[in-house]
Amino acid sequence: MEIHAQSVGVDGAHGPLLHPTSLRVREGELALVAGEPGTGHTAFALAVSGRMRPSVGTVHLDGAANDPALRRAVALVDAPEVSAPEDALTLATVVGEELAMAGQPAGRKAVSDWLLAHDARQHQRTRFESVPAELRTGLLIELAAQRPGVRVLTLVLPDRHGAGPHTWWSAACRQAERGLGVVVLCSETSARLLDVPAARLGVQEQPPTLAFASHQEEEQ
Repeated sequence: MEIHAQSVGVDGAHGPLLHPTSLRVREGELALVAGEPGTGHTAFALAVSGRMRPSVGTVHLDGAANDPALRRAVALVDAPEVSAPEDALTLATVVGEELAMAGQPAGRKAVSDWLLAHDARQHQRTRFESVPAELRTGLLIELAAQRPGVRVLTLVLPDRHGAGPHTWWSAACRQAERGLGVVVLCSETSARLLDVPAARLGVQEQPPTLAFASHQEEEQ
């Protein structure tokens, strides 16, 4: 499966929210997309996941425009004011809601067992805003990856929570190694610290994505 965003731009009421940006990502690949604050991280994430129609440009899934299929295939993870959990909820509540969305058992015991399996049960009563940043992001990634039909994860600004970029980068790499496509939108500072090839918001000629073993094996 391939998602191809070609010259995607989004206009707001008072000017551009996102200047034309291109990106191509397939299953088993990881794309890091960097930009300064206000350059359209969330707008791009919404566009490539089929949840916002771009003002210019196109987003194709396997060569065709199909927003409903994009919405089913792409999980939007921790997007500010869109898919990010409410800060006041407990971790157990957030996990229960996500498990229910994935069609899995979501009762108290199921949630407790899931948190234990992910070394997080000690935080089950913690307000979500107080869960350690590296744990918060890792759990949201794991939960999104469990949703039926999801083949691509789009993670939005994980660095805003304060953890060093290598923590969420490692979690993103693990999902790409498992065969999912992963798009991570972050700040320019995080991209520099990671020192990996990064696409840029507002740019149409981008470096290749990072291909992991599972994807490479499929191509052989």
